[in-house]
Amino acid sequence: MTQTTVPVIFDLDGTLVDPAGGISDGIAAALTELGLGIPGKAQMDAMIGPKLSHSLTDIAGVPACQLDDAIRIYRAHYLATGIAQSRLYPGIRALLESFAEAGRPIAVATQKPEGLARTVLEHHGIAALFHTIRGSAADEAAAAGVPSGKAGIVAAALADFATRHGLDTDHAVMVGDRAQDVAGAAANGLDCIGVGWGFAPAGELHTAGAVEIVHSSTALHDAVARRDTLRAAAVRPTP
Repeated sequence: MTQTTVPVIFDLDGTLVDPAGGISDGIAAALTELGLGIPGKAQMDAMIGPKLSHSLTDIAGVPACQLDDAIRIYRAHYLATGIAQSRLYPGIRALLESFAEAGRPIAVATQKPEGLARTVLEHHGIAALFHTIRGSAADEAAAAGVPSGKAGIVAAALADFATRHGLDTDHAVMVGDRAQDVAGAAANGLDCIGVGWGFAPAGELHTAGAVEIVHSSTALHDAVARRDTLRAAAVRPTP
């Protein structure tokens, strides 16, 4: 059957799922237990999306000697209470279901550990809608067969589309809420549609190079549909 819809790769936190305090509460719990200061709200919001170890060191100032403990404490708190605090953004479930029903290939590419990402998606009952779910290793370090960094994770999702499902990924598009989503897409030759409901500071997505920024699931649906039209025009045989 001819593929008529473009594949879409989604970021997770801040794009599909609103952590609703689950991530920031877990970080605060870890910092408190280790006797470290808790950043203000703007800094805590900035920690949602990037690789956790980078956020803890670069934003929260966690010393290298305490980083492993901070991640361990955070993960335990997030599994115990954080996932249950999260919720899907308005309209996302219906959007994903409509994409799946239309036969559109969809994937998740997140810097969250892959197993944990799947657990979050299963909690919300949407994991089965995706062709592939890609994330980092359990300890966020480079590991054999597991991608590292946003560009590598997006590349792994694209490879799954092509090798596991035989899909054309030439016109695939990324959807995300932070600059690293745009950069990860660009590193793989993809455009990125930014969503305005996530955690990017004002102007971040525009500066990073998002092709457009949408503010509702309806607008996101329409933006992706326009990609289908562009794809059809690009692959239409010349008379």
